[in-house]
Amino acid sequence: MSERLSVLKTYKLYVGGKFPRSESGRVYEVTDAKGKWLANAPLSSRKDARDAVVAARKAFGGWSGATAYNRGQILYRIAEMLEGRREQFVSEVADAEGLSKSKAAAQVDAAIDRWVWYAGWSDKIAQIAGGANPVAGPYFNLSTPEPTGVVAVLAPQESSFLGLVSVIAPAIVTGNTVVVVAGEKAPLPALSLAEVLATSDLPGGVVNVLSGRTAEIAGPLAAHQDVNAIDLAGVSGDAEEATALETAAADNLKRVLRPQAVDWAADPGTGRMLAFLETKTVWHPMGV
Repeated sequence: MSERLSVLKTYKLYVGGKFPRSESGRVYEVTDAKGKWLANAPLSSRKDARDAVVAARKAFGGWSGATAYNRGQILYRIAEMLEGRREQFVSEVADAEGLSKSKAAAQVDAAIDRWVWYAGWSDKIAQIAGGANPVAGPYFNLSTPEPTGVVAVLAPQESSFLGLVSVIAPAIVTGNTVVVVAGEKAPLPALSLAEVLATSDLPGGVVNVLSGRTAEIAGPLAAHQDVNAIDLAGVSGDAEEATALETAAADNLKRVLRPQAVDWAADPGTGRMLAFLETKTVWHPMGV
């Protein structure tokens, strides 16, 4: 009996709820921490980035209009599905980051728990980001948070899965849609996460995942006129690149979350949720 050949996985982008190859047809080699070949990942082009922004904008109305409770249910469903594919992600994270199986498992477990944590905040963030304001006059003055819009997210380079989840979940739980640029050296956990998102009740276009050269994709996203905010977590070690992206983002007054040193295993707090919220204030006359 001849030896069976394994079926190699073809990784694709995730845009608008579908799995296209890169518009350019390009790929690049992804290797593990020891330089061993793992897979070919799509090398996204500027056209792919523009397509992802279009998909995110199209999905924004429905996602931001969903109830906070419903968004929380969907994030919890993502955690459920990841739990069922835990071993796959442990293996991919171990290969991507050169970790032992036990350390990779701790990273994956923390990422699953983080989805649950943010799911719990879905109907509570408005309570700490909004409220009734004291004013002198016969008026009610109420402030409520609203999502910023389309957020470009440059995923962390050093944390292929826990860091990735820690920048996606806070952006979408509050009603934003995102275009995520996976970590350049270890994109495979992000591309596999897309498969979970596609089957977890998350509407197509809410999360769009690109892989490739961060420097090639980040500039067009930062300058894109229909991107409302950008998270620069993926360029935390390059101050010059971060400054250039901030300058590009200033052209249409995007919100910019500046890169900073982060312990992704620590309590995330509410900072990343609040970073991509706007405040709407309403005045209403009191009844006599």
